[in-house]
Amino acid sequence: MKTPARIAVPIALLALAACAPQTSGGAAGTDDKSGTLRVWLFQEVANKPKEQVVDQAVAAFEKRHKGARVEVEYIPVESRAQRVKAAFNDPKSAPDLIEYGNTDTAGYVKDGGLADITAEFGAWDEAKDTDPTARSSVTVGGKVYGAPLFVGVRALYYRTDVLAGLGLSAPKTQAELISTAKKIRKARPELYGMAVGGAYTYGAMPFIWANGGELATGTGTSGDPYKAAVNSEAARKGIASYASLFGDDNCPAAKCAQMGGNATVTAFASGKAAMAIGGDFSHAAVEAGTVKGKYAVVPLPGTTPGSLAPAFAGGNNIGVLKSTSHRTLAVDLMKSLTGKETQGRLFDAMGFLPTYTDVRQQAAAREPFVKPFIDALGAGAKFVPASAGWGQIDASLVLPTMFQEVVSGRKDVPAASDDAAKKMDAAFAAAG
Repeated sequence: MKTPARIAVPIALLALAACAPQTSGGAAGTDDKSGTLRVWLFQEVANKPKEQVVDQAVAAFEKRHKGARVEVEYIPVESRAQRVKAAFNDPKSAPDLIEYGNTDTAGYVKDGGLADITAEFGAWDEAKDTDPTARSSVTVGGKVYGAPLFVGVRALYYRTDVLAGLGLSAPKTQAELISTAKKIRKARPELYGMAVGGAYTYGAMPFIWANGGELATGTGTSGDPYKAAVNSEAARKGIASYASLFGDDNCPAAKCAQMGGNATVTAFASGKAAMAIGGDFSHAAVEAGTVKGKYAVVPLPGTTPGSLAPAFAGGNNIGVLKSTSHRTLAVDLMKSLTGKETQGRLFDAMGFLPTYTDVRQQAAAREPFVKPFIDALGAGAKFVPASAGWGQIDASLVLPTMFQEVVSGRKDVPAASDDAAKKMDAAFAAAG
């Protein structure tokens, strides 16, 4: 998921009657060609521009399908976990389509809520231009369970004035990144050289991947189950590399061990840090900060000159619920909401990075700020294991705990990574 802060914390289960009105179609298993389709989309901080783009896509759909009507409800991200669960359990109150974070795909498939649309996706002409990483975020066990809506990726934000003032340039390797951060901290002790967070999982993952490590091995199939790999020697190098940024010589552990992604971006935007890992979706916040006009962005460097660290590919998808009584219409509406024209408009309105490679290049031509993020995607972005167990791993803060144990000195890297691997394997096994 986009991360862009779209991973919600579950709240108390809402009463089903309050969650959603009754559907107006026929029984599940039918394929009505008219009637009302209901859609749940996420409520954004500033939602009006999104509503306007969605209204255009809906109007085009309704024009193509006389007798069909669409009702869109924007649901709070904070309550969506239990609302979606309730919809899966009570098809009569469920919408026909939902927006969901891409790290939720495997869990929703395991819960039996999403429809398999492999055939329709494969026959859709526009789908051939979908970024492979984005496609993997709707794929479980080789089957497709939705269409990508947008992708979120992170890169390195840095203060051009600070680096230039110290005679430094944008780092070209991870070792240079670490040394640059510490040089800045030494020369400018009022700044974090680079803001990092012990709870910033998506900022830490690229260090593991750049050093040749993986979160897990396997494909998740019955013959090749997922097996945690965070305790491999390559992964441990990445963990140690990221952990080396915590300390009085860069970002003091007492202050930074508990920080998440939003806090690190806020530290940069407010002028308290010379560098930070932020997303394409962080651009507006940085532009609104005190560093406006004094920063640049480059892809996070890899371990060798010229290489780039693989970034986590977050983002959101739109899926058709298995319980819909309007399957054909629902799939076509999904295409309207996630098609090239709509994604281009969503980029212009909200800054959401398109999942189509050609639309993304067109977006970069209009808004040059997205180029480093597109370069990061092009260098081979990665995704989390497509296991229903990942939701448990994420919710249990397995990786943040591992990093916090290391940076606090409570455990060394081998011990912390072994403990994390045991917890991950237990979650994978429980998920089946």
